[in-house]
Amino acid sequence: QGQLVESGGGLVQAGGSLRLSCAASGMIFSSYLMGWYRQAPGKQRELVAAINAGGNTNYADSVKGRFTISRDNAKNTVYLQMNSLKPEDTAVYYCNAKILGVGSWGQGTQVTVSS
Repeated sequence: QGQLVESGGGLVQAGGSLRLSCAASGMIFSSYLMGWYRQAPGKQRELVAAINAGGNTNYADSVKGRFTISRDNAKNTVYLQMNSLKPEDTAVYYCNAKILGVGSWGQGTQVTVSS
C-alpha cells in the first residue's frame, strides 16, 4: 500500500498560515486519489480536501476559500496550503491515499491555532 509521511504542522496564531506536505513512497502516486483529513479531540475524523488523479479538487465547506490542496506527481507529494487559520482548525491532520477503494494513512501532523 505504500507509505505516507506528513510534515509541516505546528503552532500558529489565528489568521496565520501553514503548508502541510505529504510525501508518498512505494506506490504509483499519480494514480491515487489523495486527501487530507483532520481529527480534533473528541471528534470524528473528517475530510478536509481531496485531489484526484486528474487534478480535480473538492473541499469541506468549513475550509473553502482558505485552504488549497495541490499535488506534484514528479515529487510524489501532496500539499495543503492553509491560510486564515482559525482556532477551530486545530486538529491532527492526516494524509490519505486511495485507489480502487483501498486507502493508506500517514501518521498525522498536529496543527494548533491559538486565538
